[in-house]
Amino acid sequence: MVFNFILVDAAHAEKTQAPYLYVLGVGQDAGYPQAGCYKPHCLPAWNDASLRRGATSLGLIDPHSKRKYLFEATPNLPSQLFALDQQAPNERYRLDGVFLTHAHIGHYAGLMFFGHEAMGASKVPVYAMPRMRSFLNNNGPWSQLVNYENIQLRPLESERSIDLGLLTVTPFLVPHRDEFSETVGYRIDGPTKTAIFIPDINKWSKWNVDLASLVKSVDYALIDATFFGDGELPGRDMSKVPHPLVTQSMSLLDSLKEKHKNKVWFIHMNHTNPLLNTNSNEAALVRSKGFNIAIEGLSLPL
Repeated sequence: MVFNFILVDAAHAEKTQAPYLYVLGVGQDAGYPQAGCYKPHCLPAWNDASLRRGATSLGLIDPHSKRKYLFEATPNLPSQLFALDQQAPNERYRLDGVFLTHAHIGHYAGLMFFGHEAMGASKVPVYAMPRMRSFLNNNGPWSQLVNYENIQLRPLESERSIDLGLLTVTPFLVPHRDEFSETVGYRIDGPTKTAIFIPDINKWSKWNVDLASLVKSVDYALIDATFFGDGELPGRDMSKVPHPLVTQSMSLLDSLKEKHKNKVWFIHMNHTNPLLNTNSNEAALVRSKGFNIAIEGLSLPL
């Protein structure tokens, strides 16, 4: 993976003490290229490591308190922790929490690297909803992380904020495939700006929140872009796939003013999604309509 696109200079952020979000991964749970995929859309990334993308994860960095946080513990955690350390070095910043959205592999499996066989971490706070905490407490190997105190589970409740000093993090329930846990998105409030992070959700019509109104209410909206459009999965009826298509999301937001469309950052892209290629016609279409595509190394000031 390559982390080389920065909108906020880390030294400037430290000087101004301004917190910011830092994108560590943009892929769907299995990343890009996906294991076992040797089709034309995956082969370029097998042959060129610079094209590879990790599973979706965000860093949250607060230079004022010298604390940093992760959103999601992905299978790419080792390289994502390294990228986060380049922005907020361990010598000066403490990893003070990991916020999980749900129990699908790209969102929690990286917890294993905090364990006895890897980092041997001590009491890393892991914030999770009730079913998610129960899942981790009662199923190995995750329960070993708790028993060995590699991690400490911290409770979350929907719509109840966590105070992080200059920052506030608020989970909210969203509909998704909830086999092992509930699913949440997050609202992240900084001193001057606000973001929402919804990497996984069913069709927007299944949620009792109006997407356009939500986008207008924040400064950044990092939203589910798992699949771009119809026909992306041959033989599958895309209307039944439990994710909003990027084309559907753009249609829902088409009436917004340009300044609000610019708040949208599509993230969490499946290995089939042409938006992974920033030079694709589909990526050009997204940008022409006023929306953005998240890339690794993107920084968003809060």
